[in-house]
Amino acid sequence: MDMAKAPRGLMALLVRPRRFTGAAATAGILLALTGCASGGGTDAARDGRPVVIAPGRPGEAARTLTPEQAAEEKPDDSPNAADHTYVQNMIEHHRQALIMSALAPQRASADGVRRLAERITAAQQPEIGAMEKWRALHPAPPAASGGHAHDHSTMPGMATEQQLKELTAATGADFDRLFLKLMTTHHEGALKMAGEALADGNNVAVEEMATEVVAVQTAEINRMRAMG
Repeated sequence: MDMAKAPRGLMALLVRPRRFTGAAATAGILLALTGCASGGGTDAARDGRPVVIAPGRPGEAARTLTPEQAAEEKPDDSPNAADHTYVQNMIEHHRQALIMSALAPQRASADGVRRLAERITAAQQPEIGAMEKWRALHPAPPAASGGHAHDHSTMPGMATEQQLKELTAATGADFDRLFLKLMTTHHEGALKMAGEALADGNNVAVEEMATEVVAVQTAEINRMRAMG
């Protein structure tokens, strides 16, 4: 299925729900409280120590946990190979989008194309920063990289060197047409990469970043198709 064409309701189904186990699976949210809990609280709650309320499944009562118990039941979202691959590749994918968008102010003839390029830059530059911070916090294990350089040109949606040269040489309506064509394909590739991360990854932060890519770039694909 072309994720870019999926209706909004279906898009929600394509985003994998977060993983929770034990009490966290039924909670959805853990609400930290201080002070006393009313009715049936633990000794910690009666003593005024912090407690955590873990809502139960439908029809089941909530549980009152100590912070230590809540920490033990927190799901393991350690990054796996799919998380590392997504972050590493998407940084380079975004960088090419920024290169393409930087050409628009001087070469595009349509105001809509220039504004689109500005929005792409405004969205993807901070996303690169967030992914670089994530990568610094979660260095990829040596086995994940294998000591080899990655060929980013093979990533879905990446423009070739020849296509980038043609875009750089184009102006006016020719630039607008080629920019919309290449950027639509570029975004479609990003959706494919994000979908793989959502299906195979394990880290909640990566899941949130991939979900944001799906939402923003799906909307931009629809806008570009309307413009083209």
